[in-house]
Amino acid sequence: IAQHYQPRFAGDKLPDSPVALSVALADKMETLAGLFGIGQQPTGDKDPFALRRHALGVLRMLIEKQLAIPVDKLIDSAFDVFPGGLLADTRANLLFFLQERLHGLLRERGYSVNEVDAVVSAETVHVHVVPKMLEAVRAFSKLPEAQSLATANKRIGNILKKADLQFEQIDPDGLIEPAERGLHAALLAARPVFERFYAAGDYAAALVSLAPLKLPVDAFFEGVMVNVEDERLRRNRLELLNELHALMNKVADLSKLAT
Repeated sequence: IAQHYQPRFAGDKLPDSPVALSVALADKMETLAGLFGIGQQPTGDKDPFALRRHALGVLRMLIEKQLAIPVDKLIDSAFDVFPGGLLADTRANLLFFLQERLHGLLRERGYSVNEVDAVVSAETVHVHVVPKMLEAVRAFSKLPEAQSLATANKRIGNILKKADLQFEQIDPDGLIEPAERGLHAALLAARPVFERFYAAGDYAAALVSLAPLKLPVDAFFEGVMVNVEDERLRRNRLELLNELHALMNKVADLSKLAT
């Protein structure tokens, strides 16, 4: 009963039993959902219900107790305990609020803005692995290939945004230039290695496994024009870039590391 109020302030200890931890998490999430749902979220410097403290407590419990609970599911559970129609649906606002608090918490722990931006996004739902991903990003940043791949990632992202396509699958027979065939082969070779490390939770090794993509990516942009008039060629090249982009960004948004 006493522990369910923890953490009561920054640096306070966390509940040390599963029951107390469950009740503490439930209490804080119910408070956040309820007050957000009636329009009482913090504004500016005003936080009369200490919702920032509640949010930080939730995040610390997820991270430090390694609770593999997706944040979006946690938010849904908190809203579901209220009678229908009682609260406004402010789930997206609460998710954004928790992301902001997570960003601040990680910055206080010594990570750079670029490192945090690369890992923390609206899609970040498994908070307990974020510190591990940040360490992976920091290790990746030290690689000689890192800056080139980050810049290419940013360029690919911009190309894909402008394309505005419903992506399907690459047609290997439609890859006619040596550089695009080379990139496709490199992607096929890199993917199983990356996925094996990723599945094992070794995010640092997963990112390092992307380093061999630097040369084929550079060759692709030097020797291949993506936005050609031939629709079949253009779509296939965009499909290739889309698959590459998805793999490169599975741990973190590497474009955030581009300087």
